Amino acid sequence: MEVLEAIRERRSVRRFTEDPVSPEDLSKVLEAAQWAPSWVNVQPWKIVIVKDAAKKEALAETLLPKNPAAKGLIQAPVVIALIGERGKSGLYGDSFSTDKGDWYMFDLGIAAQNIALAAHSLGLGTVHVGALDHKKAGAILQVPEGFEVVEILPLGHPTFAPKAPPRKELKEFVTLETFKGEAWA
Repeated sequence: MEVLEAIRERRSVRRFTEDPVSPEDLSKVLEAAQWAPSWVNVQPWKIVIVKDAAKKEALAETLLPKNPAAKGLIQAPVVIALIGERGKSGLYGDSFSTDKGDWYMFDLGIAAQNIALAAHSLGLGTVHVGALDHKKAGAILQVPEGFEVVEILPLGHPTFAPKAPPRKELKEFVTLETFKGEAWA
């Protein structure tokens, strides 16, 4: 599958079959995170793989009320928790290099999207789940001080292929030379 095809066709999947994810496919998905770019290659992530049903249910309980991913989190045969190390990304020397401060969220977002695209290319589904009580999820996963749960991704075989939501036209958000410049044709 070509990269642009995977980007266009990947969807948020919230319903999964009971079919297991093969160890080979899981390794390929994790390798996609391994190769994600990060600030000066610090790779400020840890990943926890959750397969235990009770632990998945506990994680689902950390989701904000009415989060549509809760059922899928329990159904998915695998849940991938992305955990960021604070104070490691965005630094040159001992100080943050930009007014954006710690870049771990940015770096983990890239790794998470690599996971989602790799999963899609293998016929698997995921959904980015960030609307949760991160501290409670961290307690369940025994995350130490200095690290933060950033997001969790259920991973499995989709029960169906969701349709693409509408997208803005390029001319609606791309301009030339300045923010108020001519719209991209």
